[in-house]
Amino acid sequence: MTVQATTIMPSDTTTDELGTQSIPAIKAIDLCKIIDDRPILNGLTFQIETGKCTALLGANGAGKTTLMHILATLSSPTAGQLNIFGKPITRSSVATRREIGMIGHQSMLYRDLSALENLIFFGRLYSVDKPAVRAMDLLHRVGLADRAPDAVRTFSRGMTQRLSIARALMHHPKLLLADEPFAGLDVPSVLAVEQLLADLVEEGCTVVLSNHDVGRTLQITDHVLVLHHGQVVLDTPSGSITELQITEQMCRGPEGMGST
Repeated sequence: MTVQATTIMPSDTTTDELGTQSIPAIKAIDLCKIIDDRPILNGLTFQIETGKCTALLGANGAGKTTLMHILATLSSPTAGQLNIFGKPITRSSVATRREIGMIGHQSMLYRDLSALENLIFFGRLYSVDKPAVRAMDLLHRVGLADRAPDAVRTFSRGMTQRLSIARALMHHPKLLLADEPFAGLDVPSVLAVEQLLADLVEEGCTVVLSNHDVGRTLQITDHVLVLHHGQVVLDTPSGSITELQITEQMCRGPEGMGST
């Protein structure tokens, strides 16, 4: 079997298996990013369906984190077009930014504040209705309700990561960008976060997940995007590809998918 990257034709809508049309959560056309005269992203064109969990995979240096930052509107592309929920992203796209939650390598938490205080603070930034109620609900969902009054500086790495996930969800984002969300978590916590992500997708949230564990990622996502040297080299449903094929593609790029 030969598997190749899918070329996505620009379109304002996608059609599911029932024939229902919807605006894609993300549509990127020829996205490029150059940093210090070095191309990090090189002409990325792809779509991500609304209400699905999509894996973003690639070897170190493939451009995953750079792309995540652009999708989160934390960084601007050098060239190309990015639409989120049908709206072109510009520096003034404040309303669209409010629909995005980001779990990154930094927790974005205040160490001297308690878990509850951190979440209430971020809830108020986004004008969340009844932020204390929302915060406690999320603390229960990530298994930290009993640590609500404790300062973040007393938390373990795994606990801090779970609180960071709750922080990203405070404002009910329609799009959640999760860059290595399982880092520092023990097995029970990983399972709990996986269930939380599944619940979010069931509720209609779109999730883009970057994770180094390819096999596990295939089990919990609907679609896979693989980057190699800043290019999309694989764009396919998770069930249509194997872990070995993805690993080959991550390491060898467009030439990595031979006949099997």
